[in-house]
Amino acid sequence: MPVRAVTRNYGQSPKKVRRVLGLIRGKKVSEAQAILRFLPSPSAKAVLKTLESAIANAEHNQMMVPDALRIVSAYADDGPRLKRARPQARGRISPILKRTCHITIVVDEEE
Repeated sequence: MPVRAVTRNYGQSPKKVRRVLGLIRGKKVSEAQAILRFLPSPSAKAVLKTLESAIANAEHNQMMVPDALRIVSAYADDGPRLKRARPQARGRISPILKRTCHITIVVDEEE
């Protein structure tokens, strides 16, 4: 039975987080943790935290063994955007969209 963990309203654009998620999708949990620990990206820390939450959910709620877990799916969806404005010449403004995302990681036991 798949187990998931979600981090909501993470303050980075989904496009930047998806680059990190593409590296760990389909891998064993121990291998994915090793990859994320050594990535210089700031979003790798948030993805690692979400992955460890999914592992803890599987271990405590479903009594799964952490060594036998594999990442089934990992994705980042759009979250709410903070809308700001920047003044421009001649009395105009240009919008600034501060994007956020929801990180979801689903793990399941290997067969």
